[in-house]
Amino acid sequence: MFRMIHLSLPSLSRPPQAQVRLASLLQRLRTDHGCSITQVNRIFQNHVALSSSRKLRGGFRTFSTSEDFSAKKCVPCNAKDLRPMTEETANELISRVPEWNLVNESGVLKLNRSWKVKSFLKGLELFRLVAEVAESEGHHPDLHLVGWNNVTIEIWTHAVGGLTENDFILAAKINGLPLQDLLRRKAKS
Repeated sequence: MFRMIHLSLPSLSRPPQAQVRLASLLQRLRTDHGCSITQVNRIFQNHVALSSSRKLRGGFRTFSTSEDFSAKKCVPCNAKDLRPMTEETANELISRVPEWNLVNESGVLKLNRSWKVKSFLKGLELFRLVAEVAESEGHHPDLHLVGWNNVTIEIWTHAVGGLTENDFILAAKINGLPLQDLLRRKAKS
């Protein structure tokens, strides 16, 4: 899947608002136009427009136009001006990651979810599946295995001391993992 963005950069000899692939745009800026990474970042900060269906949420922006978090990719959290999202924004987004809870630990917002697994080894297998997703996203949750079968995952962006859109993206991707064979069956009423 290619991420699409809307740009209005007249110097690139493209029609205004043309949709271009991000990778090809970056390559063209760096080679054809001799832009450094710093210049490319400045261009994006000044000229990238959000589509009308996207909102800037809590000071955090991604280049995907999809509203489905599982279709997005986590982005590096190296911006010095990046701030954690507000509790109001987090409350708006929490419904989009079913079974996750929003918790406030001493003023730090986190996403939290728990599972009961069939065995200790099934808990470790769950961790392995989550670790693969986390590693591919470059965003790593806190994993807890308590007792022999109680798994809890906490997700928050340590670099900003709270939640960013990356946390919701990772939660959605964890929700998409095939975990049913690892989990204890609920008693039928």
